[in-house]
Amino acid sequence: MRLYLASTSPARLQTLRSAGVEPISIAPDVDEEAVVTAAEAASGPLEARDMVQLLARAKAEAIVGRRHGGEPIDGLILGGDSAFLTGGTIHGKPHRPEVAKQRWLAQNGGHGDLWSGHWVIDHRGGRVHGAVGRADVATVRFAALDEREIDAYVATGEPLLVAGAFTIDSLGGPFIRRVEGDPSTVVGLSLSTLRDLVRELGVDWPSLWNRR
Repeated sequence: MRLYLASTSPARLQTLRSAGVEPISIAPDVDEEAVVTAAEAASGPLEARDMVQLLARAKAEAIVGRRHGGEPIDGLILGGDSAFLTGGTIHGKPHRPEVAKQRWLAQNGGHGDLWSGHWVIDHRGGRVHGAVGRADVATVRFAALDEREIDAYVATGEPLLVAGAFTIDSLGGPFIRRVEGDPSTVVGLSLSTLRDLVRELGVDWPSLWNRR
């Protein structure tokens, strides 16, 4: 069984690889800001869990019907998205060093919730048979960093491109005191949630193993 990852996230790719799954990664080319803006214009501000689910679904649906290597998609499609909620504010990727530093100064020694959305489409045989999705959350508790550590971390560039301006599986790992929930949720993809969703579609998780 092939898994198609509607994402170019290196963290999601590595998480799946570590779990024995080598997905086919396809860029969904979704204008995330436009999708969220349209949804909020229709129904008001989104909660973090609703926003990540909306974007996860949009990404998965964006590659429905596409071809890869000249062949139609034949397997499961996974879309994912993440956002960090702290102090009542939803944070995505900071992108700029000054924003990343500001966020670290605010969350330093505190905690927040990392929400990850998942949407899985059964696209076996080149057509849609069904879809399931769920958002998962993990609470992250941070160590107290001095400003020199924050500046050094921001200078690496790593926190600029991840929700919440931190990682647990790379340079940011030593700055995390504790994670309450599935740790892989913080990376952007809850493996336990994904397994549940795959099973809901009638697929055994071991059938996705294709990597030694």
